Amino acid sequence: MSDQIVPILMPKWGLSMKVGTLAAWHVEEGTQINPGDEIMDVETDKIANVVEAADGGLLRRCVGTAGEIYPVQALLGVLAPASVSDAEIDAYVAAFEMPEVEEDGEEVPSHQTADLEIGRIRYLTREGEGTPVIFIHGFGGDSDNWLFNVDAVAADAPVYALDLPGHGGSVKSIDNPGLGTMVTAVIQLMDHLSIEKAHLVGHSMGGLVSGQTAIDHVGRVASLTLICSAGLGDEINPDYIGGFVSAASRKELKPVLKHLFADDSLVSRSMVDDLLKYKRLDGVQAFLDALKGNLFSQGKQGASIAAGVAASGVPTTVIWGAEDAVIPPSHASAISGAKVEVIADAGHMVMMENAARVNELIKAQL
Repeated sequence: MSDQIVPILMPKWGLSMKVGTLAAWHVEEGTQINPGDEIMDVETDKIANVVEAADGGLLRRCVGTAGEIYPVQALLGVLAPASVSDAEIDAYVAAFEMPEVEEDGEEVPSHQTADLEIGRIRYLTREGEGTPVIFIHGFGGDSDNWLFNVDAVAADAPVYALDLPGHGGSVKSIDNPGLGTMVTAVIQLMDHLSIEKAHLVGHSMGGLVSGQTAIDHVGRVASLTLICSAGLGDEINPDYIGGFVSAASRKELKPVLKHLFADDSLVSRSMVDDLLKYKRLDGVQAFLDALKGNLFSQGKQGASIAAGVAASGVPTTVIWGAEDAVIPPSHASAISGAKVEVIADAGHMVMMENAARVNELIKAQL
């Protein structure tokens, strides 16, 4: 009967995750679970999020206890049909070898750097077969915004996620940063990595960058997946953009970040602290001020890619969170001929709030 037993394990979100806290179960023993059902909440030192079931079945045992910390791949629950006896479940749980916490010295570096003409660019990568996928984050973000996406998509293709200039671990000293700067960084990184053509996945400002890259370098882009993308209309929430740029303390930044999520409880203390550390790096404040002025001046978006992307003929999927409080979901229909999906109960960071569906749509676009 052991081949009918399916384990529920502590997920691994990104290369740096070693442990997670099982914050809460959403299901009880005896519940019939379907793939994609929300089954528990897990918190790490970076983010809290709901875990969706990868497999379906009858939940026979909740092994993990809410509030406890477990290593990645630890056994948290057991799925099995009713025909499997309790004794067999007990034996399976007892025989399961709980993993040890990874030692720092054994971990593969999570990021690499490339010294390009534009400056040093940090990126992460996952190996795979086929045409590569490049993830491009939004204003004030970095490659870690794709924590729940890169590994899932890497099952289908090689994956890269870069920190744009002025962001994350990339170069901060850029004169008059704007859209052209970002497009140049993407193309120079592709050249450095000998990537002739790639699928581009862009979020928010990263969608604008992805679309403009397709317009300017159409032969280099296999497809576009634009997530809550800038550049598809004039409106943008000035309270978010202005508040993010000006915030200098936890008290100022946390309410601004709540604009990003339909469920604002996902704005953790660690998320706020990490962004404050980034904003206090030398050169970041001047960079964000200049970039805001060039792209989002007077509370409006200053660049449009909708007509250009449609004219390019690049296959395009547009994804939006129905509760996006940063860029209106009505912009989703701006590109003629694009596939469009608006996802309920998700905000601007839809790729975090409903990663499973977003990953399905990205892989379908490949």
